[in-house]
Amino acid sequence: MRNNLEDLSAFAAVARERSFTRAAAQLGISQSALSHSMRGLERRLGLQLLARTTRSVSPTAAGATLLQELAPALERIRQAVAETRKQRDTPSGRIRLVIPRVATEMVLLPKLARFARTYPEIVLEITSSNDPVDLVAGEYDAGVQLGEFIQRDMIAVRVTKEMRLAVVGSPQYFKSHDIPKHPQDLKEHACIGFRFSNSLYRWEFEKGRKALTVSPQGPASFDDPDLVIQAVLNGVGLGTSVEETLTDLIAKGKLIQVLQDWCPSFPGYFLYYPSRRNHPAALAALIAALRLDESAV
Repeated sequence: MRNNLEDLSAFAAVARERSFTRAAAQLGISQSALSHSMRGLERRLGLQLLARTTRSVSPTAAGATLLQELAPALERIRQAVAETRKQRDTPSGRIRLVIPRVATEMVLLPKLARFARTYPEIVLEITSSNDPVDLVAGEYDAGVQLGEFIQRDMIAVRVTKEMRLAVVGSPQYFKSHDIPKHPQDLKEHACIGFRFSNSLYRWEFEKGRKALTVSPQGPASFDDPDLVIQAVLNGVGLGTSVEETLTDLIAKGKLIQVLQDWCPSFPGYFLYYPSRRNHPAALAALIAALRLDESAV
């Protein structure tokens, strides 16, 4: 098939130019190589496609019929290849991105309007998922995930500063429950769980050299961190989320943060993708747009 495509393209050039000399120059090959290619194509098809004399060349009836169908097909192939090469050199085309909703709100949405204005030929197809995803199997170009959950064979680019979880409850909840002073006190509280990768996310605490982990026990668990906080606001129990996303609710007194001195920081979110080599200009533009400016941190 590969040889046929090359030979068919060469045939179209000869038939169009009606000259082996001009067609060979256009294709960047020798006349003898072009003649050999045409003889091979005619032998495989069992038909004469070109009528040749010492003075001229023209397509036969079979050749003219083939050229009529072949020319638009070759043009479509040429345009497809050109469009693919354009994606290498010019930021354009589609990027399939998988990203947790929290990271979408923190990392992507604040920069999306400017990115869209700067690169109007790029279309982002965004899938929300909290769980780590196999990019290759899912046919994604890139993803955003917490650094600890990214596979080691991925290229990772930091897109947030260090973060930490906040344990919060509502004023309504604390009217009938004591504020916990130690992680072990959580055994006496309704703790709303967050399910991550089909398992309940365990709350990790650290203070000095002391470290302990608590499995939340309570009346409900969710696979969406926003729903965890909605349940907390409704007085169902205590819950956790990224501290930065709760700043306004805490400042307005709608949530009360507890155990701050037991909540350590962690590396935060990274954009990750499979390879450094030959990725399209659109992906390079997205990486540059989302990359954290560490000098500003």
